[in-house]
Amino acid sequence: MTQQELADRVGVTRQMVNAIEGNKYSPLLQVAFRIARVFVVPLERVFQHGEE
Repeated sequence: MTQQELADRVGVTRQMVNAIEGNKYSPLLQVAFRIARVFVVPLERVFQHGEE
């Protein structure tokens, strides 16, 4: 899936998806849940807080 396809599916810009992937931006919780739903995985599998 391209960044643009993901952006279209969750309702954000491609630039925002790029910033999230590059750890330059933390998405709003609502957007994070949408991304997790697109990939059919729990939120914790997509996003982690802090060092682990």
